Amino acid sequence: MAAPSRTPHRHLVIATIALASLAASTLDADDTAPDEKNGLKLLFSENFEKGADRWEPTDPKAWKVVEKDNNHVFSQFVKNSAYKPPHRSPYNRAMIKDLVVGSFVLDVKLQSTIPDYAHRDLCLFFGSQDPAHLYYVHLGKRMDPHANNVFIVNAADRKSISITTTEGTPWDDDWHHVRLIRDVKSGKIEVYFDDMQKPAMTAEDKTFTWGRVGIGSFDDTGNFDDVRVWGEKVEAK
Repeated sequence: MAAPSRTPHRHLVIATIALASLAASTLDADDTAPDEKNGLKLLFSENFEKGADRWEPTDPKAWKVVEKDNNHVFSQFVKNSAYKPPHRSPYNRAMIKDLVVGSFVLDVKLQSTIPDYAHRDLCLFFGSQDPAHLYYVHLGKRMDPHANNVFIVNAADRKSISITTTEGTPWDDDWHHVRLIRDVKSGKIEVYFDDMQKPAMTAEDKTFTWGRVGIGSFDDTGNFDDVRVWGEKVEAK
């Protein structure tokens, strides 16, 4: 009797290796930030695999690097932070150290970890010059004058500056991709949530033309990963 052919098995092994290589290359590609976006140079890239030494939390006891599915993320795990801002604005903030930008693009993956309720939120901060002068994006489950808008804090309680927004950010327990684009010359601000073609929020303001960038929440909890900033690096004034 002739020996059974081994060709199908050999082809299967080759195909399996090829698929594994393709998967690996895709993961590598996804994990590599392009050098430029919107004509701006990559200034900062963080995946938290080496810790969070490049970050400055307002309440260090409310943040920690944790491992999830063989991946490290920055977790803001304390809802009632000890930090009290000088004006009504988010309590939980972690700012990038030693980076001040004018125009920029911020990409971040984030995950809400609070049990679901109407005001479930996470936030992005920018144009931050000090605790009383900054902008922030509030990604809230339900929109109202104080939620799911772009806000300015200018030595006073936060004030919405949104031109457009949605009825609410569709939070669940999954990871989401958010992009924030800021152009200081026009004052234009765009916020994208998962859909990178149509902004979920827009605003326009020229009050702060430079500042620090950060992540956090108003008074909830969440995880953050793969933070990238492309922009114009400037000196604080």
